[in-house]
Amino acid sequence: MKIEINQTTLIDQVEDSLLTYFKKNDLRRGDSIPNENNLAAELGVARSVVREALSRLKMMGLIHARPRKGMVLTEPSILGGMKRVIDPRVLSEETILDLLDFRIALEIGISSDIFRKITPKDIEQLSEIVKMGIVFENNEYALISESAFHTKLYEITGNKIISEFQEIIHPILVYVKEKFKDYLKPINIEMSKSGKIATHADLLDFIKKGDEKGYRDAIERHFEVYKIFKVNRSQELMAEKENNEKVEGI
Repeated sequence: MKIEINQTTLIDQVEDSLLTYFKKNDLRRGDSIPNENNLAAELGVARSVVREALSRLKMMGLIHARPRKGMVLTEPSILGGMKRVIDPRVLSEETILDLLDFRIALEIGISSDIFRKITPKDIEQLSEIVKMGIVFENNEYALISESAFHTKLYEITGNKIISEFQEIIHPILVYVKEKFKDYLKPINIEMSKSGKIATHADLLDFIKKGDEKGYRDAIERHFEVYKIFKVNRSQELMAEKENNEKVEGI
């Protein structure tokens, strides 16, 4: 496990070596790992470096330190790291658009799971959410109504990771709706005029009828405003980038 000098930081290398060590020794959840002194000696680095690398793994939830009993491997939160970094204030617009696209693809993808697992009680709860929902003109929902409806759809899948992702992505949706409302409004108006909009009530109606194909078509139309927005905005960003490159080249 000796460390070699290269361009990455020493702590990065130690972290990678520790992960490799866990795999090579087939360590599982609940297994003990060597203490800091032993790891430092085996790696040939200072104990402080090992401590910092272990601290990173603890933050990831991969290691748990037990008082007077040493450290053991634990099951990390799959999306734990994602929770810490998804903040629209520090993400590029390209990344935000990609996350929005990913969320749409995921929600369309869970359609079959919803129809396979939904219960009468779920339908009753969705009906109540739609009934209490706040809808503005051109199918623009209040954030609390939007979140409640789609959170319930994620919950129906019974997949904890999918439900957790909904919690993580919510700040991105809030950011997009607020920052780009002037972009979204005309798209919503145009879709409303052409009768292409699918509301929460429409989605619920397909669920009640057990019409999975109709629901899948409707959920795609429900997110069409964001798809159109993403395409338009991506083209604008590309044009801005090309223009900046031309200016810099002069």
